[in-house]
Amino acid sequence: QGVLSDLTKVTGLHGLDPVVLVLMVGIVMFTLGFAGCVGALRENICLLKFFCGTIVFIFLLELAVAVLAFLFQDWVRDRVKEFFENNIKSYRDDIDLQNLIDSLQKINHCCGAQGPDDWDFNIYFNCSSESKSREKCGVPFSCCIPDPAQKVVNTQCGYDIRKKSKSQWDDQIFVKGCILALEAWLPRNIYIVAGVFIAISLLQIFGIFLARTLISDIEAVKAGNAF
Repeated sequence: QGVLSDLTKVTGLHGLDPVVLVLMVGIVMFTLGFAGCVGALRENICLLKFFCGTIVFIFLLELAVAVLAFLFQDWVRDRVKEFFENNIKSYRDDIDLQNLIDSLQKINHCCGAQGPDDWDFNIYFNCSSESKSREKCGVPFSCCIPDPAQKVVNTQCGYDIRKKSKSQWDDQIFVKGCILALEAWLPRNIYIVAGVFIAISLLQIFGIFLARTLISDIEAVKAGNAF
């Protein structure tokens, strides 16, 4: 709602707005679903070819991205680091982005891109003397190690933590960066990730097969009627 009410936010926001991402995915899914459904019901070859061609394009794009990510791992790591840092800068600018980063840090027990000091990229958490923020030289609450005895989340647990020596951080906040945490998570769950990609690929191939079969049947019927 906030993005749609002020379209300048789309170009002004440096980080990822999850609402925009969901909106884009929804548009693609609706367009594909409409083309496939109406094309099958009305036996419209143009819509069916559009449906089939788009799925083929998405499938090839996924393969290309996977291969390039494997071949250029250092470049991908740098882009992910840059992407995460941009989102850290915009942490307080968008509530959806804020919730996304907090969830990522809590689930993966991490803080920042490479570490807690990355929160200097955000104007509210920066340790510079010019900052008037109460969160100055701190980290978000999602970086804090949760206390099982506390039933209420302490949103101020990260205040002033980076003013202390780094040897004291281990007891209060997560010190591992989220990029390192994700890199460590992937090998542990490689079979799950591979299974998800294989399942998605099989569904796409099945959809392509059905669309091509229906197109062939329609063309065969039209060819028979021509005589």
